[in-house]
Amino acid sequence: MDLKDLRKSYEHGSLDEADAGGAPLALFQRWLADAVAAGVPEPSAMTLATVGEDGRPSTRVVLLKGADERGLVFFTNYGSRKGRELAANPHAALQFHWPERERVVRVEGVAERTTAEESDAYFVTRPLDSRIGAWASPQSEVIASRGVLLSNAAKASARYGLNPPRPEHWGGFRVVPDTWEFWQGRRSRLHDRVRFRLADGSWLKERLAP
Repeated sequence: MDLKDLRKSYEHGSLDEADAGGAPLALFQRWLADAVAAGVPEPSAMTLATVGEDGRPSTRVVLLKGADERGLVFFTNYGSRKGRELAANPHAALQFHWPERERVVRVEGVAERTTAEESDAYFVTRPLDSRIGAWASPQSEVIASRGVLLSNAAKASARYGLNPPRPEHWGGFRVVPDTWEFWQGRRSRLHDRVRFRLADGSWLKERLAP
């Protein structure tokens, strides 16, 4: 396979400043709804970038579980690598990629923990196996084998039955955006890029060169 020959012409849509409107959240919600309606696999999946105390960036894919004027929410083990890195440096970046719609959304901002009440409310909506998994997995830690996870899950199931409580080490983060960028693929690599950045409490809209 010659990677130089892998090319695609982006011709699905366009994005001008008028279509973008004045509120980035509204545009994001419109694009997300469009991705869901189009049957895009895992439309709520987003890449989360954090930076460690050593200055090295890291990324992973998490699932969006809430989006409103306060920010974008996901849930995780607070003791995981991402949890530890966000505790030390709360600046974070998110990226959604919907290739079927030839669109990317990038978000930058500061992460904060959701309240315990918010985390509790979401935790009880998760399938039982996922709630047990929150107890079973020492996320990001080295383990001897998969058997460790299965053993931990069995112990948690025996202890909590059908009603495992939310572990204190598990909960939500809310990324409060200060920058949004919307990318729409266009022909000849002359893509549309519209950025919103927070300036004096209001969103400033700008077009970026592709």
